[in-house]
Amino acid sequence: MAQLPILGEAIVKRPITNAIADKIAGLIASGILQVGDALPSERELSVTLNVSRDAVRGGIRILAAQGILEISQGARTRVARADVGSVTVGFATARAIDAYDLDAVHAARLLVERQVVSDAAGRIDARRIAVLESLLAAQKAALDDPVRFLISDREFHVAIYQASSNRLLADFSTDLYAYMMEYRREAVARPGAIATSYADHVAIVDALKAHDGEASAAAFAVHTGRIYATTHLLMQGDTAPAD
Repeated sequence: MAQLPILGEAIVKRPITNAIADKIAGLIASGILQVGDALPSERELSVTLNVSRDAVRGGIRILAAQGILEISQGARTRVARADVGSVTVGFATARAIDAYDLDAVHAARLLVERQVVSDAAGRIDARRIAVLESLLAAQKAALDDPVRFLISDREFHVAIYQASSNRLLADFSTDLYAYMMEYRREAVARPGAIATSYADHVAIVDALKAHDGEASAAAFAVHTGRIYATTHLLMQGDTAPAD
């Protein structure tokens, strides 16, 4: 169970099925999953979350019993209700970071992530690198599926944040990542956007594997810059396809 860095602490304290239910609820609360969305398959979720299919199935059943997910025989499970209660992302509740303006959030990401990612590069071990490479494989298989890609994208970012030595900054980075997720959903749906993000992720992992803090932070800054640029355009009402 400890092999899952993002859920490791929660799993130690409570059943893994509850931790998975909380994970999926967090995806709904942050806007990555929306009402009507079909969840990835149990197999796909198990790969992305690095847990067994039984654990995923149990988490889904918990949320279905609460009316949050709808399970249909012969069809994919869908999000039925967005009201999942008060859910924290890092240390703040979901959507709390949306109260700030884009420039403030971007400046905070550049500042905090530089420290977090540089630190993670010096500390990251083979086990966590293996998790990131598994997530890269999942992302490559989701180049035409924005929702599935975003789920894996979040796990990818948080796995890197959690590799740093400062848990508070890691949680803060997780909150910053969740900013205005509805625009992120729209951005990754544009032609070529997922492939570009995937290429950024490959460059980040290459730098982390080399334990190069400067290169890792620089690669992350390039990626964050793309997120800022596309979010800015969408918030301004741009509807042109991504370059």
